[in-house]
Amino acid sequence: MAGRFCVSLTAAKDNADKATVAFVVANAAVASDKETMVFLSIEGVRLSQTGYADDIREPGFAPLKELMDNFVKAGGTIYVCSPCFKKRDLVDTKLVPGATIVGGAKLVEFLSANSPSVSY
Repeated sequence: MAGRFCVSLTAAKDNADKATVAFVVANAAVASDKETMVFLSIEGVRLSQTGYADDIREPGFAPLKELMDNFVKAGGTIYVCSPCFKKRDLVDTKLVPGATIVGGAKLVEFLSANSPSVSY
């Protein structure tokens, strides 16, 4: 792959527009042959739970679940902020495919390799 790209997402159902656009951009990056990672933090960690994104649909965009599934199928990685995940008492056995719970060090490592990043 030619380079890396990071999408940082802090929203879920509290701002479905941000959540959807973040995965649209992530899909564009992975389709551009970038090693692409979505970092879910704050409320965004809720998207890591199976079934949570099933009813999120922003007008003019594909359903969020479809965008997330396509992202993972294309080789994208979803990292989930461990402290944010624990704070919300989420369940690690209900992670969506492609999601991994990580600490902030993983984000720093990814970005330290000169990875561009966008935040939503």
